[in-house]
Amino acid sequence: MTGALHGVVALDGPSGTGKTTVARRLAAELGAGYLDTGAMYRVVTLAVLQAGADPHDADAVVALARSVRLDVATDPDRPSVRLDGADVGESIRTPQVDAAVSAVSAVPEVRELLVQRQRTLIGDVAARGGGIVVDGRDIGTAVVPDAPLKVFLTASAAVRAARRGAQDTAAGREADQAAVLASVERRDRLDSSRAASPLRPADDAVEFDTSDLSIDQVLVALTELAGTRGLLDEDHEDVAEPCR
Repeated sequence: MTGALHGVVALDGPSGTGKTTVARRLAAELGAGYLDTGAMYRVVTLAVLQAGADPHDADAVVALARSVRLDVATDPDRPSVRLDGADVGESIRTPQVDAAVSAVSAVPEVRELLVQRQRTLIGDVAARGGGIVVDGRDIGTAVVPDAPLKVFLTASAAVRAARRGAQDTAAGREADQAAVLASVERRDRLDSSRAASPLRPADDAVEFDTSDLSIDQVLVALTELAGTRGLLDEDHEDVAEPCR
């Protein structure tokens, strides 16, 4: 084994850079917890859509964010997200959620609520003596600004759209490539220009362009980075069990 991770790896970047896949695999390989913060915003967005509320109605969105029960597992081998007890792992990846999630995640009160929850989940893993890989769009800048390793993944919009389209096709969802590219570019604009925690690399983040890199290549680079930052415990093979 390479070594067990301790501390937090903050992995940020726009959609389609491979950060969710990389974060989950990195956590699994390093015996760490894993948290997909983007899934949390998608769950709230799904709740908004299921309630028939307007994603741009901040008051309605905040009310739903406060009332729903959102459960996220931090085991990279068994990741799951639940809305009021129901598994919604597939439902939060639909085009309808894609189109509305930027509006929901731009509401400052929603971000405050979920950032508090994210910090609690991260703290629970740390209290067990384990490390955790957290992916999202504001991990290094807002959620865990003191993380010892911050990484910002990028890739061209065309490459990211192709990846997203392939994911949709593999999951049995229809994928119109032109529409997927337009959605990626729209999400980039919205996430980068929002007032609350806009998408941007932290000042001390290491930036990786993944356009021409495989997942395995990115994993090797991040593992090496974690090692140089002193985040890998080479002396212990027993890993603290992630909280669930």
